[in-house]
Amino acid sequence: MARWQILLSEFDIVYVSQKAIKGSTIAEFLASRALEDYEPLNFDFPNEELLFMATIEERPWKMNFDCTSNTVGNGIGAVLLSPNGDHYPFTCKLDFDCTNNMDEYEARIMRIRAAIERGIRTLEVYGDSALVIYQLRGEWETRDPKLINYQKVVLGLLEEFDDIIFNYIPRHEN
Repeated sequence: MARWQILLSEFDIVYVSQKAIKGSTIAEFLASRALEDYEPLNFDFPNEELLFMATIEERPWKMNFDCTSNTVGNGIGAVLLSPNGDHYPFTCKLDFDCTNNMDEYEARIMRIRAAIERGIRTLEVYGDSALVIYQLRGEWETRDPKLINYQKVVLGLLEEFDDIIFNYIPRHEN
């Protein structure tokens, strides 16, 4: 503003800043210049039975898993990533003895149930357990009797989705 004042002073023009404008002054100014063909907005909702409009998910949600087993116990962790980049981490300590593959299935069951509760219909699942991923894809046969029931539970949960994809990623990339 100071630079403009200096430039305008060359032409004997003095700039005086406006301190405040009342809202009523602006309303009166706009009312004095109203258009003759003005039509007010119509706020009537044409379909009273329609409660809301939902947007279709263009990008799928993504889910990553990781599990740990040691002498202290077993733990599972997962992160659900929304299409807009939000992260929803989940962890759980398993209070029973299980194999690495059992805790991989436990992790998938936990997160798939969470995705169902959020109403997610399209999901990409990433994990570093080749055995579990390829069994859920149907590419490998499940022979371990301990894992057969886990696989049945997961496959039952998959019916809640329109599209779900299981992807194997190496451990160092997970």
